[in-house]
Amino acid sequence: MTTNRCSHPVRPRESGDPVLPNRMTTFGQNWIPAFAGMNGCWPTAALAAIALSLAVAPAGAQQVYKIGISAGLTGYAATVDRAWRDGVEIAAAAQNAKGGIMGRKIEVITEDNKSEPQEAVTVYRKMISSDKAEIFLSGCVSAGNFAGAPLTVRAQIPMVLCSILPQNADHVKWAFSTLPPAGFEVARRLEYLKDNTKIKKVGVLHDPSPYAVLQKNIAQQTAANYGLELAGIEQYKQDDADLSVQISKMHAAGAGAILKIGLGGTTLTAAKNIKQLGLDMLMLTSIEDLAVFRPVAEVLGDKFFFVASPSQVYDALPDSPMKAEITRFLAPWKAKYQDRDPNWAARGWDAVQLTAAAVDKAKSIEGAKVRDALETISGFQGTTGIYNMSPAVHQGITVNPFLLAQIKNGRVVVAK
Repeated sequence: MTTNRCSHPVRPRESGDPVLPNRMTTFGQNWIPAFAGMNGCWPTAALAAIALSLAVAPAGAQQVYKIGISAGLTGYAATVDRAWRDGVEIAAAAQNAKGGIMGRKIEVITEDNKSEPQEAVTVYRKMISSDKAEIFLSGCVSAGNFAGAPLTVRAQIPMVLCSILPQNADHVKWAFSTLPPAGFEVARRLEYLKDNTKIKKVGVLHDPSPYAVLQKNIAQQTAANYGLELAGIEQYKQDDADLSVQISKMHAAGAGAILKIGLGGTTLTAAKNIKQLGLDMLMLTSIEDLAVFRPVAEVLGDKFFFVASPSQVYDALPDSPMKAEITRFLAPWKAKYQDRDPNWAARGWDAVQLTAAAVDKAKSIEGAKVRDALETISGFQGTTGIYNMSPAVHQGITVNPFLLAQIKNGRVVVAK
């Protein structure tokens, strides 16, 4: 052992030492890079910093399991995607309190896709390459998840989504959904019109999102099964400030009710337009956050109906395994968020539970093995229904859990 001009001991490289890149020397039992041009000499400050870094990162430190979320924290999907993210975080905290996943602490990484598919590609790429996400539990912007799917497939990272599944079969292989089939939402509304009204003609008012277009197509294909005729189909943009032209056209064609399909503030816009035009029409909307629905109910009163998830009508549910699971979720949810709408968050909760169950079955956090295990999950009780996954079914809820609801005197009630 010799001493260099800085008076630090430097051990000459011996024949048995490994050849390491970027000129390596030793510090204790660890090989570390030497500063170029210093002949192995390390300033005292540098050695102290290295010693500190070794001290604060012990070999036994708990590893992490990284969940990535691409979510529309801004833009038209902000209300629902923020709730989804918060549900995932609530579930992750509960799981961490039990020891995490395979002994690893869950770390949730969320990136805002601004409710736009182009932004989704950017944030998926970042979370894959920089953050090293091991699974994606992404939000409700279907187009964004479609756009990001090729990246996750290439990286062999499974996705458990708030949205519908991608359209490409190769992408579906790596994607699973907590969302019940779109036809369930349409069926509940058409059933109500058939069984509880004398309306024979309805209009469809929808945004251009993949999920809304899917519901529109199902309404076209199935309305006649309920003795109903479509008086018109009109599309709008998520940032439209007036829908009176579309609504007037459907009313003129004889529509006594409108199936409103799409998220965001346009539901209130449509309600105000119906009232301003003085039209005697019902509006039945697809599932949405209750914060969006409450002002709509103030405008339309008993002419407003909406598809509701079980967690949104919790008090009306009979005792059941599903209600017990909702109760388990609501305890930490209400402790943090009080009376905030639990629907989207409850499905985020389900996504974490499904992930934990898959990792447990796989006995591995490796993406391909977790994907394979997700396909074998069946009879799994969630907050929205029972999940029965299989190689052919990645949208696991196969029994319609939805109800039709109204808001009366500030309370959410099941429509009768």
